[in-house]
Amino acid sequence: MTKRILVTGMSGLIGGAVRKRLEGRYQLTALNRSQVPGVPTFQADIAEFEAIRPAFEDQHTVVHLAASARGRDPWERVRDPNLIGTYNVFEAARQAGVRRVVYASSGSTVSGWEQVQPYRALVSGDYDMVMKPWPMVTHETPVRPTGVYGATKVWGEALAWHFTDSSDMSVICLRIGLVNQEDRPTDARQFSVWCSQRDISQMVERCIEAPPELKFDLFYAVSRNKWGYRDISHARAVVGYDPQDEAETYR
Repeated sequence: MTKRILVTGMSGLIGGAVRKRLEGRYQLTALNRSQVPGVPTFQADIAEFEAIRPAFEDQHTVVHLAASARGRDPWERVRDPNLIGTYNVFEAARQAGVRRVVYASSGSTVSGWEQVQPYRALVSGDYDMVMKPWPMVTHETPVRPTGVYGATKVWGEALAWHFTDSSDMSVICLRIGLVNQEDRPTDARQFSVWCSQRDISQMVERCIEAPPELKFDLFYAVSRNKWGYRDISHARAVVGYDPQDEAETYR
């Protein structure tokens, strides 16, 4: 049977790309503050638990993209969507018997490593200063968030662990790289951390289709970037992620 997929934040850039990939393959519903034309939409703020709770009934998987995603947003802007909202989404999914949540975390959970070498040189485009091979940041590397936004995503990942340990629900966390409207790198740093719209959409689908026994995991979602520092070999091995795009194409 066609899986029923609830997508929060479908009106955003990544939400639109994911919709394009999933539409016709799954039965999609949006949970959004505004109406999403052409898709059945529950209009509600994720910070309001009782308002969003009905959206989760009979859903197989929830793709949780809704967030305040601007890295420099102050605490007052990120608190409700990123902390309260994420808890509400996980709890509503648990209560409704949703089998899996795909959680949009962020590369900002580790981008603090860019303050030190060799990552500083990589994101600055100072490639002559980089000794090969450089150590990759993996899913086992300690977090080092940038800003309050990055810290809220670390909390979301910790919350995911809690829900998978205390319920039957699976949660897969995606540390998403820089996805932009131009769908190409536009500065030196993006040649290291860019993720194409096509690749993030593929990653989301890979997580939806991952085996039921995958209870929890954490993957970096970036494209095939020659000067990248975020490891994607774990995602390749576990869910078969095969990025189709490469930052160097746009030099």
